[in-house]
Amino acid sequence: MVYVAGGFGLIAGFVFGQMLLFFLLRNVPKKDLLEDPYIKWKYGLLNWVIAGSTAYGAASLYQQFFP
Repeated sequence: MVYVAGGFGLIAGFVFGQMLLFFLLRNVPKKDLLEDPYIKWKYGLLNWVIAGSTAYGAASLYQQFFP
């Protein structure tokens, strides 16, 4: 069951990360988004870090409240 909680946390974190990126990158031109590798690495990695941390948090909370 902890894997289900972690999977749910990963999906929820990825969605939250996408919403955050939508907010942060709203004024960046499309050309820069498609061509600048720095933006891809910086913000792409940010999204996966958010998703991973929420997955870890969800799994930790599950283990804490449902031992």
